[in-house]
Amino acid sequence: MYGFYYFNYAYFWIMVPALIVTLIAQVRVNSTFARYSRTQTVNRVAGAEAADRVARSGGVRRLGIRRIGGNLTDNFDPRNDTISLSEGVYSSSSISAVGVAAHEAGHAIQKAEGYAPNQIRAALVPVTNFGSRLSMPLIIIGLILPVQYDFVVYAGIILYSLVVLFQLVTLPVEFNASSRAIRALDSTGILYPDELEGAKKVLRAAAMTYLAASFTALVTLFRFLLIAASRRDSR
Repeated sequence: MYGFYYFNYAYFWIMVPALIVTLIAQVRVNSTFARYSRTQTVNRVAGAEAADRVARSGGVRRLGIRRIGGNLTDNFDPRNDTISLSEGVYSSSSISAVGVAAHEAGHAIQKAEGYAPNQIRAALVPVTNFGSRLSMPLIIIGLILPVQYDFVVYAGIILYSLVVLFQLVTLPVEFNASSRAIRALDSTGILYPDELEGAKKVLRAAAMTYLAASFTALVTLFRFLLIAASRRDSR
């Protein structure tokens, strides 16, 4: 049943679990990172050094590693082959720091090896940025306009679908980067077996945030499709 401005009450009960999953994922990644941030590795390899050694083990030679502000703002920029590590990762030798730094190095290795999902994801970035900026305004404008202008709503939905596609393609890219990181941390001897288990938990918790984001994006897309169907039926 639809209420004010095409609000579907069934959607509310779908969205609530999505919001709960997102909250749980965020709490889990923060708590897991904090827990293993208190455990220093035996070899005392800092995050920046770990990222460099993991990248080199994968054949990456020219890699910039810099320090940035924020918490868990770590990322790899394929445009300039630079890994940016947050304050709590760059110079820390904790299990969490080493795991996160190695994960970003995993992305650098993906680019160097031409990992297919990573290439697809990179190709989607421009259209995803375009879609994320215009999809919601188009949908909102389309809902305000008379029903005969439904094409505006559908245009917004198509653009938002690109955002959803990007989220879905991101999943294998992130999981693969974590797998590469764990294997490299093991083969290079940066972490011992019991420390590897801690790093796996940190990266699994981080992966949950991507799963939650994809689930929420899919639910939102479903909501938009319900709206479009409702307007079509009202003609």
